[in-house]
Amino acid sequence: MVAGLSTATLAFVVAVSLLAGVGITAVGPGGIFVTIALVTVTDLPPAVVVGTASATFVATGLIGAESYRRSGELASRAGRRMAVVLSLTGLAGALAGVRLNALVDESVFAVLLGVFVSLTGILVFYRNRYGSTDGEYDATTRRGTLGIGAIGAFVGVSGGLLGVGGPVLAVPLLVAVGVPMLLSVGIAQVQSIFVAGFATLGYVARDAVSWPLVVVVGVPEVAGVVAGWRVAQSVDSERLTRVLAALLLLLGPYIALR
Repeated sequence: MVAGLSTATLAFVVAVSLLAGVGITAVGPGGIFVTIALVTVTDLPPAVVVGTASATFVATGLIGAESYRRSGELASRAGRRMAVVLSLTGLAGALAGVRLNALVDESVFAVLLGVFVSLTGILVFYRNRYGSTDGEYDATTRRGTLGIGAIGAFVGVSGGLLGVGGPVLAVPLLVAVGVPMLLSVGIAQVQSIFVAGFATLGYVARDAVSWPLVVVVGVPEVAGVVAGWRVAQSVDSERLTRVLAALLLLLGPYIALR
């Protein structure tokens, strides 16, 4: 048995991982459902859950980023600029988040983050219904770069402090400020490589990664990532944005109360 899990439990984890992969490249939030599943159906220590999930997110980030590069979202100058800024500030934020972990009460931050995620969901829904979500944000200006940097840092701090970050936060925040939906998902994949990679190295140093479980989770998750990218390319972006808003409104209370 892998990580002491029964066949039925492993089958459940595989199914959740596949759907999570679809979510990662279709709308952004997705990987968090892997964490929820591992916490719910296993007796693994929290560090092993986060370390194992983070290792799979490196793979999903690589495949997701390559998929969006092929479809052109990351080919523009603005797209590449946003990806670099989001990734570098996200990495710096993750370093700060790890340090803050020892100083800030995690439960208080979790509540604040959950409320923030819910409010972001409301904002994304509002922008989708009453205003355009495409083509409004100019990342080539100094102000635009600073805005992307602030988002990257916040996502990184959240990841380092709580193990919640990457596309689940980056995509809605980017969409909320006016970055096109597919471009937001694409550059969030690039950032997740760096944030998840740093987190994984930390957990490897603590021997808190279950490599057999990484394979069990990672393979269907990567398959889902490819499928999710195809969904994103074929489904209307406004519909995807509504799905994103609904997921955020569901995830907010979970993050706050977990």
